[in-house]
Amino acid sequence: MGSGTSTQHHFAFPNAEKAFKAAALIQRWYRRYMARLEMRRQCTWSIFQSIEYAGQQDQVKLHDFFSYLVDHFTPSSHNERDFLHRMFTEESVPQDSEMENCSDYESIEVPDNYMGPRLSFPLLPDHATALVEAFRLKQQLHARYVLNLLHEARKHLVQLPNINQVSTCYSEEITVCGDLHGQLDDLIFIFYKNGLPSPERAYVFNGDFVDRGKDSVEILMVLFAFMLVYPKEFHLNRGNHEDYLVNLRYGFTKEVMHKYKMYGKKILKVLQDVFCWLPLATLVDEKVLILHGGVSDITDLELLSKLDRHKIVSTLRCKTRKENEKQVEEKGRAKQTSSAGRPSPWFLPQSRSLPSSPLRLTSHQTHKAGRSSSVPCSGPLDSRWVSWQARRSVDLELERCRQQAGFPVIKEKEEPWLCRAEADSEAGELLEPTQEEWRQVVDILWSDPMAQEGCKANTVRGGGCYFGPNVTKQLLQKYNLQFLIRSHECKPEGYEFCHGRKVLTIFSASNYYEVGSNRGAYVKLGPALSPHIVQYQANKATHRLTVRQRISRVEESALRALRNKLFAHSSDLLDEFKKHDKDKTGLISLGQWAAAVESALRLGLPWRVLRPQLVNSAAGNMLEYNSWLEDLAKEQPSFKNIQSSLLETLYRNRSNLETIFRIIDSDHSGFISLDEFRQTWKLFSSHMKIDITDDCVCDLARSIDFNKDGRIDINEFLEAFRLVEQSCSEGSDSDCPQAPNTNDSSSGPPAAH
Repeated sequence: MGSGTSTQHHFAFPNAEKAFKAAALIQRWYRRYMARLEMRRQCTWSIFQSIEYAGQQDQVKLHDFFSYLVDHFTPSSHNERDFLHRMFTEESVPQDSEMENCSDYESIEVPDNYMGPRLSFPLLPDHATALVEAFRLKQQLHARYVLNLLHEARKHLVQLPNINQVSTCYSEEITVCGDLHGQLDDLIFIFYKNGLPSPERAYVFNGDFVDRGKDSVEILMVLFAFMLVYPKEFHLNRGNHEDYLVNLRYGFTKEVMHKYKMYGKKILKVLQDVFCWLPLATLVDEKVLILHGGVSDITDLELLSKLDRHKIVSTLRCKTRKENEKQVEEKGRAKQTSSAGRPSPWFLPQSRSLPSSPLRLTSHQTHKAGRSSSVPCSGPLDSRWVSWQARRSVDLELERCRQQAGFPVIKEKEEPWLCRAEADSEAGELLEPTQEEWRQVVDILWSDPMAQEGCKANTVRGGGCYFGPNVTKQLLQKYNLQFLIRSHECKPEGYEFCHGRKVLTIFSASNYYEVGSNRGAYVKLGPALSPHIVQYQANKATHRLTVRQRISRVEESALRALRNKLFAHSSDLLDEFKKHDKDKTGLISLGQWAAAVESALRLGLPWRVLRPQLVNSAAGNMLEYNSWLEDLAKEQPSFKNIQSSLLETLYRNRSNLETIFRIIDSDHSGFISLDEFRQTWKLFSSHMKIDITDDCVCDLARSIDFNKDGRIDINEFLEAFRLVEQSCSEGSDSDCPQAPNTNDSSSGPPAAH
């Protein structure tokens, strides 16, 4: 019996040894398999991010180029000045009277057959919930209600400080959400999973509500509705995409004009003003700072809390003091010839939501009071000012009694500090925010964290900075904070801690690049301020895919986008290949291929790792680069009568051309009028030193107007560009007009790539 047991153990031991070896082999294989998948996923992620940030650089360069043209162009008439101001420098704070005209929703009639959601004010929780349900069913809100909602939202936002104060004492928890980028499914999923906003469930949405996605309008309407229903529990921060110049490129302007053709221009004008009234940050329990982008080594929360945020309409360009002095002069001359009843100029601060009381200032005194009379941009009113107002009201009453009794009038004694304050205020009111104030806002909306110490310019995005752990530590210590919550960057898991868990990135748009590319996430903060992360996938299709299928699908999409990018730079690539092919053999090594591609595209990608997916065959470790470029061209959609070089030019410049078209189309009509075309051509001809008459410009416009309807649409604009490129490629280089060399940054404009 004992020997039988021993025999069983003797046979079991070799079997166990084989099982352990098999398990170790399977484990090793699985780890290698997962490591390969992870490497593919990281390469895919790098492709998407590099292409996205390259597009942002193009946006900044393009606007810098136009800004340079405007700054160095002297208008010859009031019409030209007006047009340029409207087209490129619409960075002025609209007056209240302007906003009343734009938000004149009462004159808009809602037809009887309208089946969409209806709103009545003041809004109730049921109204906001019904709006979410209507948008889920793909119903559209009528323009009247859109303008009404924006009008009410603006009235509320104007009363808010630059940095909102939120406390967990009044809510069970505070939920912080990141970028949504027009993806309504993610917003609905958050409300479904976490619960609708309520007095017990506060929310902070951290900017970038619009652009890229197709439902940006609906997201804004839902967010503004809940903000009005729960003003103390629902908070919004501004992101870098709440900017009308950024919207020109990334789709929001186009979406508004497509959905609201008749009232789109009016809606965009109101939105421009609403965006610049959004608060810049939110502070939870004075310990957790929530802002969209990040910080820098010069971030000053005290300055951010005091500056006039509504004057920073766009972070892509800061007006200089010199520019504003010119505008003040022009407006002063216009004011002299205008009637006395004309509204105050836009650059004078307006009285905002002061409570009705005997101490309320007159309109003239309000302007002189400056920022101290503006609730959004400051704290309580100056105590000396309030006490002086109180004494003044008593003195006026006593003076009235003296006059009735027949006593002589006593001359009023002026307060010296008040005179100085008024003089300073009058001097400051004529100026836009300083360069420093503008830079502060750019940094908190555009910056990204980095692992290295220090702070440097964010050249990848073209705006803001990269800030290291020491910069974070310095800011937290200075303001006695525990950690920062930011958004602005898409993360594979929807969130990411860095800087020793002192910086938390939250991104709430799942499947941002492609279905399955990333999860969305939000963070919940309780009284202890311990972050609780919740991840999700709003698209149900991703749940049915295996990890390998999901990565393969996303990888295929990324490689397709990268091939399009390579094709768009075929000419640059050919030049780089020829530099390595000094013997003109038509062959280069794979290492030289990787170096040449990076030199041409500057995307910072691991080209050696990506080579097997991009280069199909290479005999003897050498690549025939002309054949490879031809293969790239074959993968692109075929267009009739368009040769490869022209198609390359269209691919490379289409986004920039569409943005230029929308800039020139200053009234957002979807067409370039003859007047818009003529004024724009004057701008370019002035820069390129080309003398051309109005008749020639009109002839040029008519030649572009292929269907002869008296205006130029986007297709005619692109077609004209294609024909010019074709004629230039067929003729000699000398036949094509060339812009002067502007590489010298001291005398020329930034390059518009």
